[in-house]
Amino acid sequence: MTTHQDDQTPFEIGIYTLGDIVTDPLTGETISAGERTHEIIEAAKLADQAGLDVFGIGEHHRLDYAISSPQMVLSAIAQVTKNIKLTSATTVLNTVDPVRLFEEFATLDLISNGRAEITAGRGAFVESFPLFGYHFDDYDALFEEHLQLLMKLNESERVTWSGKYRSSLNNSEIAPRPAQDKLPIWTGVGGTISSAARAGKYGTGLTIAMIGGEHERFLPLIDAYQRAGRLAGNAEGDLKVGVTGHGFIADSMEEAKDAFYPYYAQYMQYMSKQRGQRGEVSRVAFDYMTRAENVMFIGSPQEVTEKILYQHEMFGHKRFMLQMDIGGMPFSHIANTIELLATKVAPVVRREVAKQVRNV
Repeated sequence: MTTHQDDQTPFEIGIYTLGDIVTDPLTGETISAGERTHEIIEAAKLADQAGLDVFGIGEHHRLDYAISSPQMVLSAIAQVTKNIKLTSATTVLNTVDPVRLFEEFATLDLISNGRAEITAGRGAFVESFPLFGYHFDDYDALFEEHLQLLMKLNESERVTWSGKYRSSLNNSEIAPRPAQDKLPIWTGVGGTISSAARAGKYGTGLTIAMIGGEHERFLPLIDAYQRAGRLAGNAEGDLKVGVTGHGFIADSMEEAKDAFYPYYAQYMQYMSKQRGQRGEVSRVAFDYMTRAENVMFIGSPQEVTEKILYQHEMFGHKRFMLQMDIGGMPFSHIANTIELLATKVAPVVRREVAKQVRNV
């Protein structure tokens, strides 16, 4: 079984959740935030027992999402798991104090014996800005300053720093320190070239959210990231790329599409409505999204494996994370996909990637 202590792992495979609370389109039932949270903890237990490498939880400050503090839920997960890495997916870095964030994840790292990570992003919703006293006009500048400070906090137990959006630090003690020498920090990016370049500049990992489109559309993000990373003098080994995306695994492609479509369509329609848009996804459009040329990770274990390996040849990434628990999907579907991902997909992907690494 792969563990967080195995630095030789050539390729990591995991799952992530945003914890949405949406009515099941087939039963009409809606679970509570408490039930959703406990399902997420149970999913992490299953993923750990099955031998997956990473589990991620997103942050939202809305009543239609269960998780506003990933680090709290990850701390609960740390107590019922042994090996799996625990990351945010993502932390809305614009509207959180970097000092508090670092200290909380350092505490999670101690609780989990060195399994904590931070994936920082700018967020898809804007509720956290007024909620925590920030101005949306400062959206990008806040992220830049907070990321700069977060990286500095990770370097030293005493920090001197000054910026525009929070009080200065003068040889301030940053406690506790994590169990790891440094917390692994990733930047989550959707499709913005400048965000990918910033991740390279600061030497964080780059996590790309591949929600739709063909594989090739994401190559410019990786190119910008690596170019900026090299220009900033960051070590090649520190410039890690991860891929995340929607998907579902079943015994066959048709079975996977039939099972996943109602929940995917429900989720996309709901998400679009929150933004004042129309978001109906027809079955014809959905079938098109699941083609080999597109980034949705859906199908039999063999088909999903082939898509991950195809992307690895193209991107050279180190991590893949799947999100399948959307749109009110019942837990039995989630558990089955975790089992297939861990037992049928992951061993083949790891073996094939390891072969490529040995042959380089």
